[in-house]
Amino acid sequence: MKRITFLVLSITLILCCKPKSKQNYDVDIDSDITTNKKVNDFAIIIHGGAGTILKKNMSAEKEAAYKAKLEEAIKRGYAILENGGTCQDAVMKTIQVMEESPLFNAGKGAVFTHEETNELDASFMDGKTLNAGAVAGVTNVKSPIELAIKIMTDSDHVMLSGKGASKFAKEKGLKIVDPSYFYTDRRYNSLQKIKNRNKTELDHNNKKAAFYDADIKNAKFGTVGCVALDKQGNIAAGTSTGGMTNKRWGRIGDAPIIGSGTYANNRTCGVSSTGWGEYFIRSQVAYDISAQMEYQQKTLKEATKDVIQNKLTKLGGTGGVVALDKEGNMSFEFNTAGMYRASMDDKGKLTVKIYKE
Repeated sequence: MKRITFLVLSITLILCCKPKSKQNYDVDIDSDITTNKKVNDFAIIIHGGAGTILKKNMSAEKEAAYKAKLEEAIKRGYAILENGGTCQDAVMKTIQVMEESPLFNAGKGAVFTHEETNELDASFMDGKTLNAGAVAGVTNVKSPIELAIKIMTDSDHVMLSGKGASKFAKEKGLKIVDPSYFYTDRRYNSLQKIKNRNKTELDHNNKKAAFYDADIKNAKFGTVGCVALDKQGNIAAGTSTGGMTNKRWGRIGDAPIIGSGTYANNRTCGVSSTGWGEYFIRSQVAYDISAQMEYQQKTLKEATKDVIQNKLTKLGGTGGVVALDKEGNMSFEFNTAGMYRASMDDKGKLTVKIYKE
């Protein structure tokens, strides 16, 4: 009898101590990370860069052109979400509209390097799996955001760069273009103005002469980005840029850096950044917003405000973010004079803004 009892106890202990099966890598979106209530079943938010964007310096025609392109881009992604499509598809198609426009510093409108070339960066992150893809320094891939996603889905890597990234894109059937495709007079002239300014003689205070051209002032800005929440409760974020005008030595900013320019997590939020990349990298801006929500139980608005208006500003960084949380709350946060931005909620309400209000 004692042997039987011992045997039963032994089996019970073995069953109780049996290791659990391997966890699914999908993020548990049911975790109560924030106190926010569901406000949108799906939503989308975008930016087209931040900087010294003042109404007095903007013609009516130019303002209308920016607003029209922002509306076109966000409606492209919104239609996908409304019809039950994925946040990944919505983010890619939305950003591609802006990549194909000369208005923004991404794709067709990318700024020039010191060597008078266009070097493109992009990143994408899937909030459901925490998988990500990024590309830096490509010169002949028409859609960097599509390449970033392809790196995520079709390779074992997170980031590829330069010629290797271009070779991968070609092997995967992505659209390859002649580098001249990215040329625009506006961006080329901006580069020449900066080069000419750098040749200016130092004044009696040993400081370079003042300059007021808006394109030069915003040489670090113009990145595009998108965050989407789909009907399945998944969040994705993406960012694409031409980087900084007159950049040298293969400089790479925050846009392709996961956690700096882009971050997404179904438990918290998705974020896309725009601004002075070096500061966003040092601050890990996009991830910090998510971390504050997860570990400090902050709302999306509280987290974005603290990171941009407090931490980033104190460090000396300028720029902003668009962010969207798991409950459909949205946030535009920037410490510059303006940011090209737009949003749409699940009721179809469209908001398009440029200046600080």
